[in-house]
Amino acid sequence: MSRAGSIGLVLPRDLDGSRVLPYARRADELGFDELWVVEDLGFHGGIAQAAAVLAVTGRIRVGIGLLPVGARNAAFAAMEVATLARLFPGRVDVGIGHGMPAWMRSVGEWPASPLTLLEEYLRAVRGLLRGEAARPGEYVALDGVRLEDACLPEQVPPVLAGVRGPRSLALSGRLADGTVLAEPTTPEYVRAALGRIGAPGPHRLVGYNAAAVHPDRAVAVDAVRDGLAWIGEPDWAPHLAPLPFAGEFAALRRECGSREEFARRLPEEWVRRLAVVGTPDDARARLDELFAAGLDSAVLIPAAGQGPEQLAAVLQPAG
Repeated sequence: MSRAGSIGLVLPRDLDGSRVLPYARRADELGFDELWVVEDLGFHGGIAQAAAVLAVTGRIRVGIGLLPVGARNAAFAAMEVATLARLFPGRVDVGIGHGMPAWMRSVGEWPASPLTLLEEYLRAVRGLLRGEAARPGEYVALDGVRLEDACLPEQVPPVLAGVRGPRSLALSGRLADGTVLAEPTTPEYVRAALGRIGAPGPHRLVGYNAAAVHPDRAVAVDAVRDGLAWIGEPDWAPHLAPLPFAGEFAALRRECGSREEFARRLPEEWVRRLAVVGTPDDARARLDELFAAGLDSAVLIPAAGQGPEQLAAVLQPAG
């Protein structure tokens, strides 16, 4: 691949079931390197989506971003991942993370120590996929469990941690094969995250971004605003902290009575720094900045009205 990094799409979480497989096929045909499925509470399941998408495509890598550690027993999660990796070798990436605290609390699965649970879960799943026997921990109560040799993947899939806090990023650097950064992923945030991760060896960095591409820059900017409505909430503070306008950004959110008002009032300059947005050349330039900062995979979250065809403009050479 001649590009500096991989370019992928997020499969929209609210896409009608009848459109999921055609969407995946089209992303594959257009030349996207990756397609990531999400497992947001109340929407579609991550493993089921991944299996279906892998079955109807022949080239594109499929990432699950991400599986919340409180949702599944680690042994059974490892069994599912191993099955995908045996059926579709070399095409599976798995993101594992805390999950959104509010969602996990609403289903009764937020632990007293989220960091301990994530550490034990990552160790267990990665070890099981390599044929090791799992050891019991404080939360992951597996005692001598292992996967049968006949079910172990010949190509062990990368297990990435989907995290954002400093201690969780450091944990990812110690234990995971890579890290998945939620949107917005700016070059400043990439550099800050890499500093926190501090991985001693190869470590893949995947970053999500809201995206819209149109020949008219203003049309694209307006289209992507709704995708930024959530990022003024407290959970997103680590993403904004490295930016020079972080203080002004927080002040604007405090002034706004709703997320919708906040998104409408974001200055165009900020929108362009918080998304992959604009003309095709604008979007390609932003991707180049992200790759130069250290991102390995740039994953685009389509704005409303943006399908694979519109975003595929970034895959073409500049000019």
